[in-house]
Amino acid sequence: MESNGRRTFLGVCLGGLAAAVAAVTVWPAYRYLAPRSTRATAARVDIPEKDIPEGEAKFFEFNGASAVLVRKRGGGLIALSAVCTHLGCIVQWEKDKQDFLCPCHGGHYTPDGVVTAGPPPKPLAKLPFSVANGIITVG
Repeated sequence: MESNGRRTFLGVCLGGLAAAVAAVTVWPAYRYLAPRSTRATAARVDIPEKDIPEGEAKFFEFNGASAVLVRKRGGGLIALSAVCTHLGCIVQWEKDKQDFLCPCHGGHYTPDGVVTAGPPPKPLAKLPFSVANGIITVG
């Protein structure tokens, strides 16, 4: 009789341990894959013009997603979503090549967000912006 109680106790302990291990394993994967919360994100972002030199890009959060401002060579500005249109990875700015690279599957975009190589099905989304008094306002 006593060994039956021990077996039950050990079974409950092992079940609890297995549940804890599963939770510790699944939670980080869930947080990585789940969409970001939009509670604390701005619908309008102000960035000083001096923060973006010619040929450089500045990444920021806009409406719950990654976005980027690029000052192209020649001085033109463009605001784009930084989310790859293939599977939603965040693109990276390649300063030396003056283009965007999606590190997940090798998609390439021009500074204007146009697809030049890889699997992305459409260009990066353009974001509305204005410039006044040395401040770039996205949104």
